[in-house]
Amino acid sequence: MDLINEAIVHAANAWWILPIVCLFCFIDGFLPILPSETLLVALGVVAAGTGIPNVYLLILAGAVGAITGDQMAYLLGRRIGTERFGWMRRPRMQKLFAFARRELNMRGAMLIFTARYVPIGRVVVNLSSGATGFSHRRFTVLDVVGCLTWSSYSVAIGVVAGAWFHDNQLLGIVLSVALAIIMGYLIDKLSHAILVRTGRRISEREMRGANAQAIAIDAPRPVRVPGQEPEPEPMASDGN
Repeated sequence: MDLINEAIVHAANAWWILPIVCLFCFIDGFLPILPSETLLVALGVVAAGTGIPNVYLLILAGAVGAITGDQMAYLLGRRIGTERFGWMRRPRMQKLFAFARRELNMRGAMLIFTARYVPIGRVVVNLSSGATGFSHRRFTVLDVVGCLTWSSYSVAIGVVAGAWFHDNQLLGIVLSVALAIIMGYLIDKLSHAILVRTGRRISEREMRGANAQAIAIDAPRPVRVPGQEPEPEPMASDGN
């Protein structure tokens, strides 16, 4: 176990570790095949016990990689859309793309911010943002905030776990990664429930407004006979 812990610390102290973090987070922004959250959490555990790598540089490397990866996904969505490849045309993915397009029109800020915590969800939202012509400037501002928050959150989980398991880096990494997976699942379910519930309320409000407008249009109006003056309205009594 001591040899494993020493190997982990040695790897975390290598000059290439932060570029690897940045690369993982970059690729994960448009192709969710690399565990960027897992890497940030694991290095957060090591940083808590040894101070290596620097926590702030780790957060910055993760955020920079995530931002550039999300930008790549946005540009791909604008260029190729969401139906170019076979995996995009699968029924489940098409449902996710349809949901993302609908929510971007109504609650784009919340969707972009929360999708960053869900590996497949962020790719779907990033591609959909480009494909639907969502404002690039607005997307960038929201994404920068979301990536900085996501990177800080991932590293923080590792730092907390590393403080608990100071003498066993491997156990801290395993438990912190498991916690990150559980938290990601809960965030996904909670954000989806909030979006669906908010969308249902907006739809009901719009339906009530449409019904009220239809009633007002269909309400009978008094028929005026040509040449007939309208009857004057009775004046209120002044008490005399």
